[in-house]
Amino acid sequence: MNRLTINRLLAPGLTRPLSQTVCPTTTVPQWTRLFSQSNVASNIFSQNPQKPPLQPTQGLGSGSMNRILQHMKRGSGGQEDTDSLSEDLAAPEDESTEPYHFHIYSHKHNTHITLTKPNRDALLSLSCGNLGFKKSGRKHYDSAYQLGAYVIDKMHQKGFASKINKMEVVLRGFGPGREAVVKVLMGNEGKLLRPKITRVSDSTRLKFGGTRSKKKRRLG
Repeated sequence: MNRLTINRLLAPGLTRPLSQTVCPTTTVPQWTRLFSQSNVASNIFSQNPQKPPLQPTQGLGSGSMNRILQHMKRGSGGQEDTDSLSEDLAAPEDESTEPYHFHIYSHKHNTHITLTKPNRDALLSLSCGNLGFKKSGRKHYDSAYQLGAYVIDKMHQKGFASKINKMEVVLRGFGPGREAVVKVLMGNEGKLLRPKITRVSDSTRLKFGGTRSKKKRRLG
């Protein structure tokens, strides 16, 4: 080794005392050097970390979310802020409210029509006998048709048709009056009620077993 190389090795800038620490003391832990180039470490150890912007929730619109954020920044706001916040978070109008019911009960001897409130209280209840049909005259198609037209006319006279927003037609039985009253609703008499009909259901009773059958005839 020549003299020039020895002088370079013994230069004051390249020499250090034995008591000097190898690694400089830093307040940041040593493992954070691995993440020094990443955005995660810069956000964690910076004095003013940037918070990610809040995204509006999927269920609320951007306008509603901005109002909620403003309300949270104000802390305890006034009554007006509380009212506006409650309006934004209010649930939509319930579509499952109970409608009015138009019951058509038709059997082989008569036809009954009953209009009820959403709580099932009767508003109007008539049968073919109320129109003057007697005995076997109540079971025919024509008598049931006249009954349906009369009931709808009564509803308009008493103002029930204007108050009804939703109506459900409930069918029961398979007598001739079933088709007759439906024909009235589909005709010119029921043109004001047809847009308000939201559902048509069948509540005909089903027999499970039933009563004891008659004794079979013995022939021969």
